[in-house]
Amino acid sequence: MLTIAIIIETDQGEIKPSSCEAITAARTHDSCSVTAFLVDEDPAKHRRLLEAYGTTTIVSIRKPGSRLDERPEDAAAAVAEAVKRFKPDGLAAAGTRRGNDLLSRIAAMLDIPLVLDCTHVDFAARRVHKSRFSGKTTAVLEFDPGLFACSIRPKTVQARLSRANAEIVAFPYRSSDPGRIKVKGVQRNPDAPVELTEASIILSGGKAMGSAENFMILNTCARKIGAAVGASRAAVDAGFAPHSMQVGQTGKTVSPSVYIACGISGSIQHFAGMKTSRTIIAVNIDPEAPIFSKCDYGVLGDLFEIVPALTELLT
Repeated sequence: MLTIAIIIETDQGEIKPSSCEAITAARTHDSCSVTAFLVDEDPAKHRRLLEAYGTTTIVSIRKPGSRLDERPEDAAAAVAEAVKRFKPDGLAAAGTRRGNDLLSRIAAMLDIPLVLDCTHVDFAARRVHKSRFSGKTTAVLEFDPGLFACSIRPKTVQARLSRANAEIVAFPYRSSDPGRIKVKGVQRNPDAPVELTEASIILSGGKAMGSAENFMILNTCARKIGAAVGASRAAVDAGFAPHSMQVGQTGKTVSPSVYIACGISGSIQHFAGMKTSRTIIAVNIDPEAPIFSKCDYGVLGDLFEIVPALTELLT
């Protein structure tokens, strides 16, 4: 039996859906069991959910007297020590900003191979798939025997329930503070937007939005349906949106259940960042826009009429 350790990511005390997706990917084969590495969280609180997705062991990693999640360097060292203690056959996490950062630090500390942003994983075969050249090709990478690590792109695996009984194991991490980072306080932005790479629904605006102020049309609609708001490179270059919102070859790659492109022509560069969306809906006033040949549903019309009407319908 192979043991795959999944680093569980939480947000405001709740397990992120992308971590459940990673657990599902790890237990694809009957020959793989899942160990959850849970940092700074009460394992009893999350036990039922982790068991529901097939976790058989929950390792509670804590550092007495401090929180590891406030110090990435300390958190990585703690998980690395847990890896040495429990000796899993593979190590994985959701391919979020935090997950990728943590895995990169751990892989460097343990000197093990690492592949980030995988679109498919087969832990039994020690094989992963990674999109290359803007999605035009897929690289299939195989690991040599020994421990390896990978992150799994959010929304590329559908989380599936698989009931199991989990044992909880405490792993206290004790080390001296290197003193290179001093945390004076942690404050969360209550108005922080939904992270693009983890969103189930995304509304994106193109240069046709006309101004940064007009993006409020998308923001208002997005709040109604719990969606994230993205932008094309043309909109970002025009100063209508920050680069953090950019979807495409030079921005973020997303795989939501629904992607709504508003006033986006559908260039190859933009399509490369959202082509793995399950359903693509285009709203554009130009009947010749390339996006109409790439979408599942197209709405020929003015986004300044269509989006507010959708928002009103959802109210």
